[in-house]
Amino acid sequence: MGNMLMAFSRVNQVGSRNDDDFADRMSHRYTAILLVVFSILVTGKQYTGDPIHCWCPNEWVDWQVDYANSLCWVKNTYYVPVGDSIPMDDLKRRRLEIGYYQWIPIVLLVQSCFFFLPSIVWRVINTESGININKIVRIFSETDCMNPEVRDKTVTYLVRHLDRCFDSGHDRKGGCCVKLKYSLTQKLCCTRRDGNVLVCLYLFIKLLYIGNAAGQVALLNVFLASNYTFYGVEVVETLLHGTGEMTTKRFPTVTLCDFKIRVFGRNTHRHTLQCVLPINVFNEKMYIFLWFWLLLVAVASIYTLFQWLMVICLGNRTRYIKMHLRCIGRYDKKSDKELIKKFTNGYLRQDGVFILRLLSKNINDVIVSELINGLWSHYKNFREKRSDMV
Repeated sequence: MGNMLMAFSRVNQVGSRNDDDFADRMSHRYTAILLVVFSILVTGKQYTGDPIHCWCPNEWVDWQVDYANSLCWVKNTYYVPVGDSIPMDDLKRRRLEIGYYQWIPIVLLVQSCFFFLPSIVWRVINTESGININKIVRIFSETDCMNPEVRDKTVTYLVRHLDRCFDSGHDRKGGCCVKLKYSLTQKLCCTRRDGNVLVCLYLFIKLLYIGNAAGQVALLNVFLASNYTFYGVEVVETLLHGTGEMTTKRFPTVTLCDFKIRVFGRNTHRHTLQCVLPINVFNEKMYIFLWFWLLLVAVASIYTLFQWLMVICLGNRTRYIKMHLRCIGRYDKKSDKELIKKFTNGYLRQDGVFILRLLSKNINDVIVSELINGLWSHYKNFREKRSDMV
């Protein structure tokens, strides 16, 4: 039990990283967990409950009924609407078979992995860049419990760490991940020398989140075989008009099952049973919920992408830095007007301001202001002295 709790705590620590925005966490944290929970629920209903019940002849005893139920579940059933006649040809019956519902738990786990994958790519890139945003967030999240002296030392340490990262004008050498990052950023005209490599890579990660969410919505729409372009439109129309339950051929509750039983030598008896799949009631409602949830995740990811594009392309970086410095009274308009432009555009550059904006989405703005003030003081005290010596 202790090992299980320890393992769970480690998983929780991995999932509790805060080096992105809320829309990203909707994908790699909440949606991934939701899909895993659904997978566990469906697995429980399949293997600990009664996923199928078949209408058997009255003379069959209990063990024969259990055998028929198990065989039909493993062998697959096929769906024929109640008003239609059952095909006589075995090949036509096999074409109507429904053989995917046993795989739903695994499919849900695969979906969960796809939602988690972009966050892994971002964390690798983040770590290789030399700036571990999540570690900075965790350190500052604990500063509320620190005394002022320890807090000042923490800010000083992080200022020196960020200074080394901002000062590096060359791309870091490393393994295949770094080489891949270097190749990608070169083609996108985004390099560490230009000071915008993290920004470009984060926007690329955003596109991965959007592509994954939108792609899964489209695949669900095809899988649910809706008569509408968007499955949600049919669901909303059904609910508004009160026409009854959702009717999708993908999750029929009443199906048919064919099997043969060998008796005395080569003689076989063929049976066709009508079966009910109560688990499909849950599966259908689950996928209806997932369709709307994934649509919400896709919309949120698209919205935040445009939000970041507006901030990066149209946002005034110098104004953002001045706003934080003014909050703590460390900006003098007369003496610092030109210097702060050099500080923002020549020292922090696009990546530095982006990191500070990303930190402000995960920690208190006051703490971000203190960090900016530390960087500002460090720049004024050391950078300007160095330029004077030259």
